[in-house]
Amino acid sequence: MIERGALGIGHGLTVGEIAAMTGVATGAALAPPAAGRRIADVAALDRSAPWDLSFLDSARFAAAAATSRAGACFVTKALAAHLPPRVVALVVDEPYGAFVTVARALFAHGLQPSSLYPAGASLGAQVHPDARLEADVTIEPGTIVGPGAEIGAGTVIAANASIGGGVCIGRNCVIGAGATLGHTLIGDRVLIRAGCHIGEEGFAVGERGRHKLPPRGRVIIQDDVEIGAGTTIDRGDIRDTVVGEGSKIDNLVRVGHNASIGRHCLVVAQSGISGGAAVGDDVVLEARVGLNNNVTVGAGARIAAASIVADDVPAGAYWVGVPARPAEPGFSEARGPII
Repeated sequence: MIERGALGIGHGLTVGEIAAMTGVATGAALAPPAAGRRIADVAALDRSAPWDLSFLDSARFAAAAATSRAGACFVTKALAAHLPPRVVALVVDEPYGAFVTVARALFAHGLQPSSLYPAGASLGAQVHPDARLEADVTIEPGTIVGPGAEIGAGTVIAANASIGGGVCIGRNCVIGAGATLGHTLIGDRVLIRAGCHIGEEGFAVGERGRHKLPPRGRVIIQDDVEIGAGTTIDRGDIRDTVVGEGSKIDNLVRVGHNASIGRHCLVVAQSGISGGAAVGDDVVLEARVGLNNNVTVGAGARIAAASIVADDVPAGAYWVGVPARPAEPGFSEARGPII
């Protein structure tokens, strides 16, 4: 791990380079020497140093901005006056989005966990002889890989994970410590963090009683999905449970049997998606959202935090409340971005 400030002067990016990559208009504020100032790290406004980049997108943080020692700060035009002269103001429409872009460029190595163990099965790992591993797969100590499992090249299986029989994992994936996978098909470049349980049986309560239907489905996780720590995803019973390409699921989320999540969705912590619910592409579920059984959330919709959805949500809508209903005009802008 690189400590704060360890990159030091002479590394990182100049303010001019940062401005160019994020579409900041050049002008007097970016003239030398400001444009040549070097940024090596990112930090909050109240913890920043002259080599740090920060952001200001709400007047709630104006006091922290006024005393900030950051080298540069992304800020909206309306809030730029809150920054002291020593901080280079990088005026953009979406400060946090620009901040993330630069942070990803500075610390590309931190986007996906890596292993300290060499490729191959470590001492203490148990890999069934019928399992199939491509080149450069890393299996850390304590991991169990069951019969018929397939793991693609470059994938890392962290310590004490359990990969059930017949599970297929694509290439360049990371399966976190203590995660358990069964009845699951995973694409390429998927990140599943520690303590996830994927492919377990769900439980459905019907009008005629509490008898459980023997599950016959799987969990299918498409390419470039990220799943946060402690999340559980049930296998389907009469159809597959699906997570679409590029979707990001936060920590401590529950996805029920037969549910489907579209492509490039964002599901924030402690949300629950009940069995059979269908979430379209590009949907955002904020923290602690609950979707009832078999509801449909249309493409591009957004559900506000702590809302309970009992009815189908139209595409592109923004709903809020218990039960959730269309939000008042301006509600989204007042809440600001999800961070």
